[in-house]
This record gives sequence, structure tokens and C-alpha cells, in this order.
Amino acid sequence: MLISDFDYELPEELIAQRPAERRDASRLLVVERESATWRERTFTQLPEELRAGDCLVVNDTRVFPARLAGRREPSGGRVELLLVRELEGRAGEERAGRARVWEALAKPARRLTRGTRATFAGGRLRAEVVEEREDGRRVVRFETDEDFDAVVEESGRMPLPPYIKRDEHDAAARDFDRERYQTVYAERRGAIAAPTAGLHFTPRVLEEARARGVTLARVTLHVGYGTFAPVRAEDLSEHHVAAERFEITDSASRIINDARASGGRVVAVGTTTVRALESVADERGRVRAGRGETSLTITPGYAFRAVDALVTNFHLPRSSLLVLVASFAGRELTLAAYRHAVAARFRFYSYGDCMLIK
Repeated sequence: MLISDFDYELPEELIAQRPAERRDASRLLVVERESATWRERTFTQLPEELRAGDCLVVNDTRVFPARLAGRREPSGGRVELLLVRELEGRAGEERAGRARVWEALAKPARRLTRGTRATFAGGRLRAEVVEEREDGRRVVRFETDEDFDAVVEESGRMPLPPYIKRDEHDAAARDFDRERYQTVYAERRGAIAAPTAGLHFTPRVLEEARARGVTLARVTLHVGYGTFAPVRAEDLSEHHVAAERFEITDSASRIINDARASGGRVVAVGTTTVRALESVADERGRVRAGRGETSLTITPGYAFRAVDALVTNFHLPRSSLLVLVASFAGRELTLAAYRHAVAARFRFYSYGDCMLIK
């Protein structure tokens, strides 16, 4: 299929710039695959859509403030780096000291060529570009006299997607995003984007689900460049999602497999959770514990083995996330539901409303 088959019209005013006042006050579009119908609810009603014996699977990755603003030397020109992934092979020898090597998205990339030096965090981080890669990516060696992670945590900014507009001098907005662009169950630091379907959950919603006999399992997939990178190939058979790190513990796999064995549904929260589960599922849908990297790319025709239902936000046109959702629900039904959501003035993208596909 072609990526152009996954396009739709979206008025700019429906791109959410802030989340709902309360996390669970967002709207929920419940899509029934068998009947090809949908109905509108609110997220507080999600537990009513679940059954005793179901297993709700969430991604507990934690977003870190991976966007660094700095100055190029010696000109003082402004530059920005979005830390994408630490290069373990390069960084291993450096960890004993104060140097770290990362792949980063550079802005403006044309100004950050090999050998360019820059400073960040008011000079506390010194950086040198050591390699140029495609699509604005650079390999950057950082040096600091302090703890690298602590400096990034203190001085970095949350890596909001570019369609969310912020005044870079608005400290209150930065503090707001540090809290709201993070799930309430975020635990394991390592993501450069939020698993946004999880942003709607509150402790109350989770407790009501448990009270209905729903179990909860946590898996980890550190959302990276692979999740949000644009699809540049017109033919989807030529598109491949970049690898991202994941882990599924023995405890999580046992909870998930017990639910399936008892006739319950596995309800994945977010496309990242889907990719983690499907990467380790056998032909019977049983999930194996393990850790590693997954570059699983889900396109129409994929046979889902582990996931029975999906909670997901509304995604960008022509994105790999929309393709995954359409592979699960069917392209025609997905796009019809999206058209309804546009007409009904649902809010879209990371801080927007969401769907439950059953």
C-alpha cells in the first residue's frame, strides 16, 4: 500500500495545544471493529468498556528533558539538539570519565557540521559534533565536570512535538509540560516522546478498572526516533521503523498470559505497547519476557497475535502510527472514524482526545 492512502484533512485549530484540564476529562471515541460502528464517551467511562479478566497493558517509560538549547562556538549562534539515543559502543569507554556520546537531531543542522563545538546549560555541557548523519542527525560527544544526566535533567526541556507551540521564555508552561507530558505511571527514564495514549489515565481510572476485575501489566518501550520519524517512502513496503529499546519482565508476561489463558482480552495502551507485545508474541499470542530492541514495522496485512483491543490517540496523517492503527482496525473504518472525529471537533495529536478500538 501507499502512504498517501493514509491521509486525511485536519483543521489546524483541532491540534491540541494543551491537554484537557483533568487528564481523564478527555473525550473517548469507542470503535467497534466487528460492527464497524463508533460511539462517543469520556475517558472516565473507559473502565465500563472493559470486562473482568481483561488485562490493561501500559508503557511505563519516562520522558526525560531531551531538548538542549545552546550556543555555537565561537560565533555564539543559537543551536538546539534533541537527544535521540546514547551510543553505547562509543560511550562505553567514556563512562568512567565525564564524557558521553549521543545521536541527536540538530537544529539548524547546516550549522552543526563535523568538528563544530557548542556549549549548553550555561557552559556546563561542552559538545563537539563528531559525525554527520542523514535527516539532520548528528553524533555528538559531550563533556562536563558534573553528572551528565543530572545536568540534562535540570537544564533540558521536555521534547514536545513541533506542532505544540510554546513561548521558550514561558517558565510556567515549561513546568506544566514537565508534569502533563508524562503518564502518572511513568517510571523508567529513557523516552524522548511520551506514550501519549497513557496521558489520559488517572489513579482513579486505574483503580476503577481494577475494581471491575481488570489486571494491569507494565511493559517498557523507550519511545525514540523510530516512533515519530516521518514516513519518507511512498510504498509502505519500503518503510522501516528505527529500532527502539524495550523490556517485558517475567511478572508482566505472566500477568498478560494468565489473562489470555482465562479468556480475557489484552488491551494495549498505545501503539508503543502494541509494538513491544507483538515483538515477543508467539503464534498462540503468548508473550515472552525479554529485553532488547525492536524495529517491528506494522502495516496492513499484519496478523496481530498478542493484542485484542487498543487505546490510542489520534495520529498525524501519513504517519507510521496511523498506519499501525489502520492495520489493527482496518483502513476504511479508521479513516471513517477519523472523519467523524474531525466533524465532531475532537482534539487531535499528543495532547488531544483518544480512541478505544475493540
